Amino acid sequence: MPHQEPSQHDHGQPLSGRTREGRRSAERAWTLILVGLVLLVGVLSYVWLGPAAAPSRPRSTVAELTPSRVPLVTGSEPMEQLFIKAGCPVCHSIPGIPGAQGRVGPRLVLGSTGPIRLADPRYRGKGKTVREYVIESILDPGAYVVPGYPDRAMPRWYGQKLSAEALDKMAVYLEQLTDEPASPRR
Repeated sequence: MPHQEPSQHDHGQPLSGRTREGRRSAERAWTLILVGLVLLVGVLSYVWLGPAAAPSRPRSTVAELTPSRVPLVTGSEPMEQLFIKAGCPVCHSIPGIPGAQGRVGPRLVLGSTGPIRLADPRYRGKGKTVREYVIESILDPGAYVVPGYPDRAMPRWYGQKLSAEALDKMAVYLEQLTDEPASPRR
């Protein structure tokens, strides 16, 4: 039988059982090193970036307005308390109501602005009088959004927290308010 030379490795070294084991050990070592690096990168990413969280609603520093936060307004309250209990001053400026200096919604002087809004071609509501417009604006705030103010700023459920008597009292009060200064009483 002819004598066979042991196969040669790239470096000209003969491969014996011992070197094959060495090569396998080296491959295992590299595999373990790569797995270790991947794990290390994962751990460092977790530490630096935090856990990958599912998208969530942005956290607000302002308390969210929910139906449970607004008590039922019955209409038996004095006018000032009626608006305050309903939460109107948070978003609206209302003459005659202390602290009602909100800027999210329009100034509530419906004696002046109500007829203009009812005549606006963009008005899609059903109200025919200022009083009806006021009630509709609370019960269905999307029927007419005052230009310059955001749609959906007024909660759609708000009217559910006001009794019919409360709605009527608010409408009567607001339809009498105008931008004109009150004349001094004599």
